Amino acid sequence: MSKVTNGPGPVAEIRGLRVEIDGRAVVDGVDLTARPGRVTALVGASGSGKTTTGLALLGEYPAGARVTGDVRVAEGLVGYVPQHPASVLNPARRVGALLRDIARDRVRSLPRRARGAAARERVLAALASAQLPDGRSVLARYPHQLSGGQQQRVVLAQALLLGARVVVADEPTTGQDALTKRRIVAELAAVAGQGIAVVLLSHDLAVVRELADEVLVMREGRVIESGAVEDVWAAPRHPWTRELLYGEEASAPRDGAAAPPPVSSGPALLAASGVTARHRGTGDLLRGASLTLRAGECLAVVGRSGSGKTTLARCLAGLHSTYDGAVSLDGSPLPRSLRRRSRAQLAAVQYVFQDARAAFDEYRPVLDQVARTAVRLRGIGPRAAEEEARALLARVGLGEEPARRPPGRLSGGELQRAALARALLARPRVLICDEITSGLDTVTRRGILRLLTDLTREADGPALVLVTHDLDTAALATRIAVLDGGEIVEQGDAARVLAAPRHGFTRALTEADSSARTDSGAARP
Repeated sequence: MSKVTNGPGPVAEIRGLRVEIDGRAVVDGVDLTARPGRVTALVGASGSGKTTTGLALLGEYPAGARVTGDVRVAEGLVGYVPQHPASVLNPARRVGALLRDIARDRVRSLPRRARGAAARERVLAALASAQLPDGRSVLARYPHQLSGGQQQRVVLAQALLLGARVVVADEPTTGQDALTKRRIVAELAAVAGQGIAVVLLSHDLAVVRELADEVLVMREGRVIESGAVEDVWAAPRHPWTRELLYGEEASAPRDGAAAPPPVSSGPALLAASGVTARHRGTGDLLRGASLTLRAGECLAVVGRSGSGKTTLARCLAGLHSTYDGAVSLDGSPLPRSLRRRSRAQLAAVQYVFQDARAAFDEYRPVLDQVARTAVRLRGIGPRAAEEEARALLARVGLGEEPARRPPGRLSGGELQRAALARALLARPRVLICDEITSGLDTVTRRGILRLLTDLTREADGPALVLVTHDLDTAALATRIAVLDGGEIVEQGDAARVLAAPRHGFTRALTEADSSARTDSGAARP
């Protein structure tokens, strides 16, 4: 493995990269060229090798990996925006302290008395560039007090502060609403406009088509097709590329292929009444939220990043206990804290996290952790639990061999599927899914959404709460609740909300989504 730090031409190159783990090639013979001012996108299914290839530009590889090939990076730093931003944010330090440490290094040439003010200006400018214009309010918070989208933009601000010549962006639009996504795309385009090379790792094909200059399609560690974005979209040569690209249109729920669950007229299964939530030392994140969920229903909760979607979901699940109001199951109040809920209550309401990696013990095989749910919450034996776990993992598209690996050996998308299987193994009555399809390729996402739809139709299937930024995913729901600024501004039948929104924010959200599809050339029935 060699790394050359000088030379004209491209700012970064990868030639013949092969990364083996336990004798298995996770990346096999990959070539990549990152040029100043250009966006190079890597697309493919979860586990195809995109992230391993992108991290090679930083000189980072999985533990115990055998690496061959050449990685050449010109002088200058490589910035990295990971798919799961919480993994690179120190949970014990406020956002302001994290960013000021980077900014101080950039102003050391100034007189000592001018450094503090200059560092603060750089921090606020970077937050604004990363689509956090109210940066002052974010600086006092800890990472866990931010939504997933806010965390992602803080990490993007870190990369901008570093002044990197290459930025590796791993799913930067994951979990973002249509309005914020368009601003992130504009910001990355502006980064490239400054002469910085952007390497984009993404499942979002609309974003890739709009933003990238060149695309590399990966499958099972290899580049199976590459070229200019418009050329690949117009005439994909490889069958997998055709399935990946055409799968996006085929997966759109609004084409009528997957009708939403029928509206239920029964009593409320899960209900929230006047929920006002906050973090200690901060203002309200959620104000007076009320909603109901009936058996067999699917409720989509949509809104911008930071609007309170995840906070509401966490209150329902007992993961956020600092709130006023009430949450009830079958008309009986649920304890605010997860720790005070009974085993039956824990099993009844299950939560699938947006950041699946943070929800797994990094030292234990994934299969063991999934099976443990049935042992702990349903009281069945370990052998029977493992058999059920294997069957359920297969149903969500994760085979036994990868399931026996530790979490660090799985991609983000593979871990999301494992997290879904773990929650389903509890046989919940309510399943809360927080952006669980946002990090999946179009083919896998279509399968997961079909599975979720099928679950709601089963006699003993769970009711669903889908926290999502994606309006096509929301179209699968029976009803939609729209949040803005911590308040539910609109609720109603999904088809009505999407086709004839009544609130100004909902109209802006649907119009931005429609505009994004038009600009990227994606079809909508």
